[in-house]
Amino acid sequence: MSQFKSEFLTTLEERGFTKQITHPEALDEYCASGTPIAYIGFDATADSLHVGSLLQIMMLRHLQKSGGKPIVLMGGGTTKIGDPTDKEKSRPLLTNEQINANIAGIRKAFEPFLTFGDGPTDAIIVNNADWLDRLGYIEVLREIGVHFTINTMVKQDTVARRLANEQPYTFLEFNYLLLQSYDFLELFRRHDCRLQLGGSDQWGNILGGVDLVHKADGGEAYGLTAHLITTASGGKMGKTADGAVWLNADRRSPYEYWQFWRNTEDADVGRFLRLFTDLTIEEIERLEGLEGAEINSAKIALANAATTLLHGADAAAEAERAAQAVFGAGNSDEALPTAEVSRASLDDGILVAAAFTEAGLSQSNGEARRLIKQGAARVNDIVVSDQNAVLTSADISDNGSIKLSAGKKRHALIKPV
Repeated sequence: MSQFKSEFLTTLEERGFTKQITHPEALDEYCASGTPIAYIGFDATADSLHVGSLLQIMMLRHLQKSGGKPIVLMGGGTTKIGDPTDKEKSRPLLTNEQINANIAGIRKAFEPFLTFGDGPTDAIIVNNADWLDRLGYIEVLREIGVHFTINTMVKQDTVARRLANEQPYTFLEFNYLLLQSYDFLELFRRHDCRLQLGGSDQWGNILGGVDLVHKADGGEAYGLTAHLITTASGGKMGKTADGAVWLNADRRSPYEYWQFWRNTEDADVGRFLRLFTDLTIEEIERLEGLEGAEINSAKIALANAATTLLHGADAAAEAERAAQAVFGAGNSDEALPTAEVSRASLDDGILVAAAFTEAGLSQSNGEARRLIKQGAARVNDIVVSDQNAVLTSADISDNGSIKLSAGKKRHALIKPV
């Protein structure tokens, strides 16, 4: 039986999101009456989000499905500092051009999960550069800095750990808490936003914003965090041997995305079904009850549901067909992801490493060479041992393509045109 009466908080609790809440009873009242408005901030450190950000996106999705209004805050301003939370050293500083290009890529990740528009519960995207870039230094000190004490700031986990280890913690990074807190105050003033959501590593920053809204404007504001997700074996969620599991299709194909979820550890299946799909609790409990080899059916349900949310039902079905073709009877390759290469370049010969990159099986030729060195790269199911090996037209199989494999579970075709 849920301790909450609001649909939003009940959903988060039932599905295993919630870790910390600033004012549980008051927040429950707020979410149960009217249209609750909440935001999550995303700094633009790359041109795509990865699965590690999916938990936050799903919280915004559940907010909207329960009648709330999500605000996606792009960190065009805060990215110029870089969030130091849980980092052992300063982030590299990005240019304005890099940040804007990253924001353009990141925006794509939200469109499959949220409905955007001008309606009362439609999601909106805002950029904190709109207000942070216009702030003067003296203005920051007088309006924001007066509400923060050094005593509290140095107690934050990241600050305390860096200082204890005698690692540099720059004055630039020290200001991140103030500016993220100011984001909450600005969204409170502009959009009557009263709730900030985030991962539990953001708890200190969220408390700063809640406190600033109260001190500066006398407003009621709330914070809620979700658990940081690790796999049952202790690994970091969204990290694989070949890199991050990106959400944008040009960084990680729907087939590879489907395979990521299909390869979930047995002990994580039920938890991930709750967190990363829209399946009902009843259906999830049924899938959780599967044992032995039948657990694979639950993993396929997870892969299909998660891939459908991001890439659509057709892409999920195609990915499942491709997986069945590779791992099922007959080993047909027709449904595998395909990269087209000119026949002329194959006649001249192209590096196997370059072909792996072109097919999306590696992010760079250097990464592809590492796969070869590890014995994890195959061409037409034959292991490649030479890092400078070349593909030619002679490698084209009877079906008119060349099959590339990275490890046992990731495959693609090179097709001459």
